Amino acid sequence: MSEKKTFIRSVGGYLPAQVMTNDDLSKIVDTSDEWIQQRTGIKQRHIAAEGENTSDLAAAAGRKALENAGIDIAEIDLIIVATTTPDMTFPATAAIVQQKLGMHHGLAFDIQAVCSGFVYAIGTADSMLKNGLARRALVIGAETASRLLDWTDRTTCVLFGDGAGAVVVELGKPGEERGVLATALRSDGQHWNKLYTDGGPSSTKSMGHIRMEGREVFKHAVGMITDVVYKVLDDTGHTIADLDWFVPHQANRRIIDGAGQKLGLPPEKVVVTVDRHANTSAASVPLALAAAVADGRIKRGDLVMIEAMGGGFTWGASLIRW
Repeated sequence: MSEKKTFIRSVGGYLPAQVMTNDDLSKIVDTSDEWIQQRTGIKQRHIAAEGENTSDLAAAAGRKALENAGIDIAEIDLIIVATTTPDMTFPATAAIVQQKLGMHHGLAFDIQAVCSGFVYAIGTADSMLKNGLARRALVIGAETASRLLDWTDRTTCVLFGDGAGAVVVELGKPGEERGVLATALRSDGQHWNKLYTDGGPSSTKSMGHIRMEGREVFKHAVGMITDVVYKVLDDTGHTIADLDWFVPHQANRRIIDGAGQKLGLPPEKVVVTVDRHANTSAASVPLALAAAVADGRIKRGDLVMIEAMGGGFTWGASLIRW
């Protein structure tokens, strides 16, 4: 009997109503629309409203994914939320999302791998479903990254925004072609101080602000991304030419372009949404997936590569037959 695969049944995204353009940012920090766009490709970002928490964004994206799947929350028995900006230190934001969606069974937990969180969560859900620990999962990437920003630091505050994206993942039938074909996950803690927050409950009793050595992050990012991309291609016997879509973490247009060029991917196969919502950390890949599915680019049967790299450093990629 052929091994069953987990497949993505639906996607959903949510962005807060408030939009902050580059011109808006230039009123509070020494920057300009031209400076930001040249260095990052970002035109605007969304900012969560006062009292709008990460769990609210996650639940909204989850509801959209459930609606697009045509199922009820009763048919989900696993919720994984990838986030660096939980509502509180505990309980897990996933448990709060579980409550907000009205689910009183199954299990829910968070994954913290910063910008790589969604890819880590896909790998985790894939493994858990294949091992019989759940039958259908709601996997969410959600962030209120604006709450971690030092709005006087133009090297970081221009880069991030808030949002959430979600997918419904379920186990397919034996022999079915579509599904998660392979996932590769990596981390290397020696680089932790190149992208981090300068606070935390145990160290400063506060959440801190994002600090980053931008040049160091860029230097490592392209190589790390291509490493895991080639790993999952090798594991499945596919090549770059086989890919229909490359959906990278939406951190910075320069990193996206650099990775695409190193992989030899034509730009028309690369999904880019960073201009619309900036770096939404763990939410960026599912938001990009949601956009590309909604506008008809990603279709049933397409071969899709997702990847991300973030603080830790953590990085990962997953190859999916849609």
